[in-house]
Amino acid sequence: MPADRPIDLSVIVVTWNTRAMTITCLRALLAETRDHAIEVIVVDNGSGDGSAAAIAREFPEITVIAEPVNHGFAVANNLAARRARGRRLLLLNSDTVVLDRAVDRLLDFADQHPQAGIWGGRTVFADGRLNIASCWGRQTLWAVACFAFGLCALLPRSALFNPEAIGGWQRDSVREVDIVSGCFLLIDTDLWRRLDGFAPEFFMYGEEADLCARARALGARPTFTPDAAIIHHGDGSAAQRSDIRVLLLQSKIRLARRTDGAAQARVIAWLYLVAVAIRALAYGMAARRAPRHRDAAALWRDTWRRRREWFGPNWYRAGA
Repeated sequence: MPADRPIDLSVIVVTWNTRAMTITCLRALLAETRDHAIEVIVVDNGSGDGSAAAIAREFPEITVIAEPVNHGFAVANNLAARRARGRRLLLLNSDTVVLDRAVDRLLDFADQHPQAGIWGGRTVFADGRLNIASCWGRQTLWAVACFAFGLCALLPRSALFNPEAIGGWQRDSVREVDIVSGCFLLIDTDLWRRLDGFAPEFFMYGEEADLCARARALGARPTFTPDAAIIHHGDGSAAQRSDIRVLLLQSKIRLARRTDGAAQARVIAWLYLVAVAIRALAYGMAARRAPRHRDAAALWRDTWRRRREWFGPNWYRAGA
């Protein structure tokens, strides 16, 4: 892209040991984006699978930032955004596939709803089933309590008892939402810079919830459209499920400390501790009677064992 040509969009893709998935993602992105001038910036987070070299070889027009270490999702996106020249930024996961001009459609939707500031589209699994992880409701004390005591699982289609997943909504209508997922998040570059991007203390998960909360405080209204759809496989860079669970719990407790009062943040942290304890006990008992529960029992037992990593011994200290 010539340096003097106006760019509608800077697409940022962060990769870590997902060479094949990332190449598939980039091929689909370039093939399905035709109506707007874009640049693509890939940050390789210290992959050991030759991702950076393979991407640079196949896509010489793409900027590849090869980092020696894994900075995590938030910092890597911040690094790329500093080089971006587009009037908007699109954060796109490496384990996604753009479908049916989705990026063009999302940009057109943003032009029609400029007041939103942040926009997201629909995500599906590879077999076409809905993947609800495109957007979320914000974390509240009630939402965490519903999760802790299993109400979300018992009543998944209830907006009251499954509020973070916006239970019952099939992501089939235009709607203002609390959180647009970082897997497919479009944002005005000026707004991103006013927010100073992602908070770097989030390694993975939670950074978009924090970003959207801060954006809403500035007047943005994150908005979802079903007309821009991508495949999102999910957890393409995760080493194992217990690591995912630990990172997720870390981020949720960190988010509470940043967005809630100290007392409420403590209650939320304790509710997550209760949630893990209940699941470790319940699945452990179930596994004794039915082998099919053994994997879940092992997952929650390991998450409980690693509680100091996500709950922390000094959670009650301000800023800890």
